[in-house]
Amino acid sequence: MNSDSGLQRVDFGVDGMTCGSCSARVEKVLGRVDGVERASVNLTTQRADVELDPRQTGVSDVFSAVEKAGYTPVAERIEFGIEGMSCGGCAARAEKNLNALTGVVSASVNIATERARVDYLAGTIARDALFSAVEKAGFSPIEPDTDNTQTSAESPSDAAIYKQSLLFAVVFTVPLFVVAMASMVPGVGTAMHDVLPERGWQLIELLLVLPVQFWAGRNFYRFGWRECRHLAPGMNSLVMIGSSAAFLYSLAALAIPGVFPAETAQTYFDAAGMIITLILLGRYLEALAKGRTSEAVNQLMALHAPTARVARDGQWQTIDADEVVVGDVVQVRPGERIPVDGAVTAGNSYVDESMISGEPVPVEKSADAETIGGTVNQSGQLEVRVMRTGNDTVLAKIVRMVESAQSEKPAIQAIADRIAGVFVPVILVVAAVTFAAWMAFGASPALPTAFVTAVAVLLIACPCAMGLATPAAIMVATGRGARMGVLFRRGTAVEQLASVATVVFDKTGTLTEGTPRLTELETTGGFDRRAVLRLVASVEAKSEHPLGAALVAAARDDALEIAGAHAFTTYPGQGVEAVVDDRRVQVGSSAYLASLGIETGAFAARAEELAHQARTPLFVAVDGQLAALVAVSDPIRDDARRTIEALHAAGLEIAMLTGDNRATAEAVAAEIGIDRVMADVMPDAKADQIKRLQDSANALAFVGDGVNDAPALTRADVGIAVGSGTDIAIEAGDVVLMRADLTGVVGALQLARRAMRVIRQNFGWAYGYNVLLIPVAAGVLYPATGWLLSPVLAAGAMGASDVMVLANSLRLRRGGGVGAEVAARDDGRANGPTDRDRPHESGQGTSKTA
Repeated sequence: MNSDSGLQRVDFGVDGMTCGSCSARVEKVLGRVDGVERASVNLTTQRADVELDPRQTGVSDVFSAVEKAGYTPVAERIEFGIEGMSCGGCAARAEKNLNALTGVVSASVNIATERARVDYLAGTIARDALFSAVEKAGFSPIEPDTDNTQTSAESPSDAAIYKQSLLFAVVFTVPLFVVAMASMVPGVGTAMHDVLPERGWQLIELLLVLPVQFWAGRNFYRFGWRECRHLAPGMNSLVMIGSSAAFLYSLAALAIPGVFPAETAQTYFDAAGMIITLILLGRYLEALAKGRTSEAVNQLMALHAPTARVARDGQWQTIDADEVVVGDVVQVRPGERIPVDGAVTAGNSYVDESMISGEPVPVEKSADAETIGGTVNQSGQLEVRVMRTGNDTVLAKIVRMVESAQSEKPAIQAIADRIAGVFVPVILVVAAVTFAAWMAFGASPALPTAFVTAVAVLLIACPCAMGLATPAAIMVATGRGARMGVLFRRGTAVEQLASVATVVFDKTGTLTEGTPRLTELETTGGFDRRAVLRLVASVEAKSEHPLGAALVAAARDDALEIAGAHAFTTYPGQGVEAVVDDRRVQVGSSAYLASLGIETGAFAARAEELAHQARTPLFVAVDGQLAALVAVSDPIRDDARRTIEALHAAGLEIAMLTGDNRATAEAVAAEIGIDRVMADVMPDAKADQIKRLQDSANALAFVGDGVNDAPALTRADVGIAVGSGTDIAIEAGDVVLMRADLTGVVGALQLARRAMRVIRQNFGWAYGYNVLLIPVAAGVLYPATGWLLSPVLAAGAMGASDVMVLANSLRLRRGGGVGAEVAARDDGRANGPTDRDRPHESGQGTSKTA
C-alpha cells in the first residue's frame, strides 16, 4: 500500500533465516537498496517490512536483493492463458501492463505458450486486477488451469481451429483466384467477356471474397480492432488493415469507378482473399509446429494412468486413478503403468523409468523399493502402497517444472519483445511513407502502385518471428531435456548455462559415491583396535555425517556391539564427542584435538601420507589421551573422470569445493583432473566461496546433491542438482538431473549451447528477413528491375517466416543425449587452452566434512 508521503509499504515472507544474524543480514541488504527508506526483518514471523520510493525502485529489486543475500523471498504465483496475442509486441504490451500494477513482483508473458506467469504479494492485489490489466492491453485472459496432470481433450486446439477456417477459405479462394487469373489469359479472357461483362465477373469475385473476408478472417478483425482501440497495433492489425484496404479499394472501384483517376479503378478482390487464406495457412502451420514444441509436456501428461486396481473391502477394484488415496494398496500387472508414487509391498519386477529419468535400462523393484507414477511395469506383478497422489507426485512436479521453465523469459527474449513492441507502429509509418512517396514521385497512374506497395509493406512485416525466436527454442530444449532426465526449472537457466565459464563441483556425494568406508585404524600403545572401534562407532552412531556412518558400518561388519552414548555434542566441521561406558570419546580433525589440548604429532606423518592418498584422516582421543588414527575413504565415482574430461574439451575451468583437508582434496583433484581446489571450507561458508569466485570470474555453475548444498546452488549463476526422481533434489537447483549420473551435466551443457545457437539463428532469420524484404516490398527494386512485390506474395512470405523459425527450433528435438561428448565447436566462442596452473585456494578453518 502507499502512504501519504508517496512511499510504498511492502510486507513479505522470507524463507531460509535460522538465526538473528540471518535476519540482520537481510535487513542490512535491504537497507542498501536505492529507494528503500526503511527495512525491518522479523526472525520470529519470518517476514520483512519495507518502505520504498516506487519512483526509484520496485518490489522486484527488493526481492532480487534478498535472493542475492542467499534467502528466498515469498510471493504468490498465478498462471493463466491470454487469448488474442499474435506477436512479441503483444506479449510485451501485456507484460508491461501487468508489471505496472502495485504488488506485482514480476510478470512474464510467453507468446509461444500464450500464457502469463505473475508473481505478486499476497493480499495486495486481486486476480480481477490482473485480468483487467490484460484486457486493457487488448487481450482476453483465460481462467487458470487447476490440474496440470490432465490433458484437455474437450477443447479444440489452435491448429484445429485454424484448419477449419483455412478449409472454409480455400473453398471460396480457389474459384476466386481462377476467375481473377483466367481473365488475364489470352483467349480465355475474351471468352469470359462474351459470357459476362467485366463488371459482372468483378461482382462474382465480390461474392466469393465476402465469406473469406468476414468469416474465415473474422478473428483478424476481432483482435485487430481491439488492438487499434487500445492504441496498441499488432500483427492482427496489420493483416486487418492490409486485407481491408485491398477489399475496400476494390469495392469502391466496383461501385463508384468514376471517382478514381483514369486507369486506376482496378479491383483486388483476389488479393484480399488470398491474403486472408495464405496467412491462415501460415497460422495453421505455426500452430502445428507450436504443438510439436510442447509435445514433451503432452507426452509426460499422457503418462498419467487413468485407472488403478485397488484393494477395497477385501477384493481388487478398478477405480479412477484420481480417487486413490495415500495408504491404499495398488496392484500393477505386467505391461501396465504404475498409477501412483509408492513403495512396493509385494512382488518382484523390472520397471521402465526411461520417460522419467532418461535411464534406458529397466530398474529392478522388490519389497520397499520406491515406484514413480507413470512408469511401466514390465515382467512381474507388483503390489504398491500409495505414498503420493495428485499434484504431489513426481510426474506432476516434473510437468509443473517443465511448464514453468517454458513460461519464463530469458533476457535475450525480453529485449526482442521490447523491439517487437514498437515494430508494428513503425511499420504503419513506413507503409504510410511508402504510399506518399509513390503518389508524389511514381509514374502515372501512381495510385495503383502506391496502394500495392503500401499493402505489401504492411503484410511483409513479421514481428511474430521475433517473438517466437526464443520461446520456441526454449520449449523444445526443455522438452528434450525432460525426455533425457535433465529438468530445467527456469527458462533463464538455459541461457545462463550456455555461457558458464567455470563449473564448481561439490565433492562428497557428487564427485564421490557419498558412501565412505573405513580403510585404516591404527592405535597407540595400550589401546586395543576392536575396543577403540567399538567406542568410536558408539559415538558416531549419534551422528548423521557420512564419515561417521562408515565407522558404524565397519564396527557392525566386525560384529561389534554398538553401546549407548550420552552427552553427545557435535562441532560442525571439526568433530564430535560423547561419553561411552563412562569414558569420554572425542573424534575429529587434528585442529579439533589441538583445541582440546591433545597432541597428535605421533600420527602427523602417517595422517599426511593418507591424505595424499585421498583418504580422510581422523584422530580419536579417549579420556583426554590420543588413542588412534582412523582413515575413511569415499570412492570416486566411475563417471567423474570422463565428465571432467568432456567439460575440459568444452573449454571450461573445473573447480572443486569441499570441507575435506587440503591434502585429501588435492589428491582427489589430481586423480580426476580438477583445475582449482577450495578445501577446508566450513559447511556454512560454501555460498560465500561461490560468491567470491563470481566476483573474479564469468558465469559460474555449481553442481551438488541438491539437499546439503542448497545455499551454494542458490548463490551460483546456475545450480545443478544431481539426484534422482524420488529425492528432494527435484526441488533444488536451476537444473535437476533425475539420475545420479554426472554425465548429465555434460548433456545439459550441450543442450543449452545448442539451444542458444538455434536462438541466435532464429533472430538472424527474423531480423534479416525484415531488413531485406521490407525495402523490397516498398519498391526499392522497381527503378532498376521494374519489379514490385505482390501483396499476395508478401502475405505468403510473412507466414513462411514464422514457420522457418519454428522448424529451426524443432531441430533441437534430435540428437544430444545425456552424456554425449561436448565438442568445443558447440560454443560460439573461441576456446583457448584451459589454465591448469592457477594457485589453489583455501577457505577458513579445518573440517572433516565435505
